[in-house]
Amino acid sequence: MYINETSIRVRYAETDKMGYVYYGNYATYFEVARVEWLRSLGLTYKGMEEGGVMMPVLECFMKYIRPARYDEVLTIKTFVPELPNIRMKFFHEILNEKGELIHKGETTLVFVDMASGKPRTAPEYLLEKARIALES
Repeated sequence: MYINETSIRVRYAETDKMGYVYYGNYATYFEVARVEWLRSLGLTYKGMEEGGVMMPVLECFMKYIRPARYDEVLTIKTFVPELPNIRMKFFHEILNEKGELIHKGETTLVFVDMASGKPRTAPEYLLEKARIALES
């Protein structure tokens, strides 16, 4: 299974009064990691949208294990465990600079035809790339 790693440095504006990353920012970190997972396969959200396909989030689950703090560099490991159909599920693990697991979660996105606004199956070009990633 292919796992992509993305690094993010925690910015001051992303923290709360306690100096911890505000809980809502983890969803943004997941989005950054999903985009980079696709980019690492030679795909982009922008290209998909230009081709008439969008991927809104259907579900997002998170587990907070330890806090992330200002100026830490976080590593987000992202992987897709199964070939998508109408939905695509991403799993995420966030590690701090010590390599400790501090956060994990999953997001499920649905493929939508932008012209009709209706769900559709994953584009074949994405399936081809995802097959290769799953086999590695």
